[in-house]
Amino acid sequence: MENSSTPPVDERVKSQPFFAKLMQRPELGAIAGVILVVIFFSITADGSMFSLSGFMNFMSPASQLGILAIGAALLMIGGEFDLSIGSMVAFAGLFFAVCVINWGLPLAVAIPLTFVFAGCVGAINGTIVIRSGLPSFIVTLAFLFILRGLSLVGLKAATGGSTQLRGVRDATETDWLTPFFSGDAFPGLFAWLAENGWVETFKNGTPKVPGIPVEILWFVVITLLATYVLLRTPAGNWIFAAGGDTNAASNSGVPVTRVKVSLFMLTACCAALVAIITVIDAGSTDARRGFQKEFEAIIAAVIGGCLLTGGYGSAIGAFFGAIIFGMVVIGLTYTDFDQDWFQVFLGGMLLIAVLFNNAIRKRVTGER
Repeated sequence: MENSSTPPVDERVKSQPFFAKLMQRPELGAIAGVILVVIFFSITADGSMFSLSGFMNFMSPASQLGILAIGAALLMIGGEFDLSIGSMVAFAGLFFAVCVINWGLPLAVAIPLTFVFAGCVGAINGTIVIRSGLPSFIVTLAFLFILRGLSLVGLKAATGGSTQLRGVRDATETDWLTPFFSGDAFPGLFAWLAENGWVETFKNGTPKVPGIPVEILWFVVITLLATYVLLRTPAGNWIFAAGGDTNAASNSGVPVTRVKVSLFMLTACCAALVAIITVIDAGSTDARRGFQKEFEAIIAAVIGGCLLTGGYGSAIGAFFGAIIFGMVVIGLTYTDFDQDWFQVFLGGMLLIAVLFNNAIRKRVTGER
């Protein structure tokens, strides 16, 4: 007699319902958070918050934080932390300012040198973590203080005692690379839109939004590149593998040491990019630049779905996590709420995100 029973379906090819796939996406919580924040400010804030000028107002700080958050997210997916990101912004800003002011270098030389310098510091961070076996939390916490102190000492040495180095704007205003790192992009397009009545204008006819702040463009481009690397390249697979199970990844031929050191270098270079953008825009640098940004960047990455244990997360999630920060910190100025509530929001969002991500991890792995 023939056995008419249907053979079991291999779990590897078994299709999943759309909702189950959706629940496994790392960025789900961050997207839901953006929706909730938009609803909240739609009710409590001045209507101008969601005008074109209001959008640019909260996207500018979100973009600067987001560039750091993307680097932090990739490093967290790789299973490590970097608490020195904020201090790296100050240290790279000092090096960049010295290049253009004290040494008189053009941006075409100063900018690559700054990235190389930041990458070397990141490589030192990563090498110490890998070679010593110490938690990256401890090593980078030490570098948080080391780099902040070196920034203060270096500024005093470069200026003869001051903690602020001025003159960057004068040194860079005529450089052909300046528009790529400061100011607004596509001013001609926005002037044309204003002439045709498609964007708001002042009484004299000039557009209220002269263009797209360049940091927003950098933020979007870096998010797209990071997403492509994570999802479409062998390097992305290596990052997930190195963060998920280091020993298994190493036994499978993944160059874990090289991957992790490279991620530390990438995170430092993201901090250097933020330093270059903010120093040129402000025209000066100081020892407190990037203060506590390391915590905000990591929180944005966690809100975006990155697990503290590594091996899970996305650049798109960090993108939306940073936007939530920007919306809240700027959005509170459009309301009657005390801006100190931002600190409460910061802790609350971190706690909610960790609980949510932990629940998703258990669902994905089948843990109880």
